[in-house]
Amino acid sequence: MVYIIAYLNAHPGKGPEVLPLAAPLIEATRREAGCISYELYQKPGDPDTLVFVETWKDKAAVDAHLAEPHLKAFQAAMADLLIEARIELVHPEKVEVL
Repeated sequence: MVYIIAYLNAHPGKGPEVLPLAAPLIEATRREAGCISYELYQKPGDPDTLVFVETWKDKAAVDAHLAEPHLKAFQAAMADLLIEARIELVHPEKVEVL
């Protein structure tokens, strides 16, 4: 298994706008063949900080996910809402920043 931790920092006051935009992404992603779990959390006390915690069967499943149209649509929708995003792919032997 591999894991993804994706940290999203929204512009001040924009974090709550991310949640409804993420709902279709989450629903579609959970149906992907290699997805074991896919969760989005909002930091308590800081609604502009969000974290995706994902578990995938293998790196090939992650690669397939990165090409999915629902992910690309979410990324496009986030372009004006986010200050930054940091994505870490956690393998059993290393952490890779995407």
